[in-house]
Amino acid sequence: MNRICVYCGSSPGADDTYADAARELAEALVSQNIDLVYGGATNGLMGVIADTVLQLGGKVSGVIPRALQEKEIAHAGLSELHVVDSMHERKSLMAILADGFIALPGGFGTLEEIIEVLTWGQLQFHAKPCGLLNIGGYFDHLLAFLDRAEQSGFVRPWHRKMLLVANTPAALLNQFERYQPPAAEKWAQ
Repeated sequence: MNRICVYCGSSPGADDTYADAARELAEALVSQNIDLVYGGATNGLMGVIADTVLQLGGKVSGVIPRALQEKEIAHAGLSELHVVDSMHERKSLMAILADGFIALPGGFGTLEEIIEVLTWGQLQFHAKPCGLLNIGGYFDHLLAFLDRAEQSGFVRPWHRKMLLVANTPAALLNQFERYQPPAAEKWAQ
């Protein structure tokens, strides 16, 4: 695994443990020589993880749409910054650049991005691991919803298992190393 895309809040959140987790994930990535791919901004958890990876000597690739370049305050000190024309191009390029995807706490955008790449994996558009760094139980309600979707017959058990979850970066990266995508197709009964 050479590059991991991290989705996270453009806000720091109301609890310092979220920023601490972003720094801990940055340390784990750099210690394993894994480059960071992210949304290219300086603010919120996005800025925390990018700055920490850079401070530790790691490489960071940012991808930001032109329309958000000023609103999200594009990070000028990255190893590389890709400025694209749309959110669709942003998500597509981030997916191309990365070998796996991790969501830290965040809002609508973070949720949308991790669910989209998880869906792409379900559809076998890629075979890359997707995971949640579940800091302080942040994603517990989402996980309960996904369990309910499985119990209700909307998500197959083998697809539910595609979303890896851990409370620490080391545990999540360990799961990423062992990840095997399901052999069954989405439409298999």
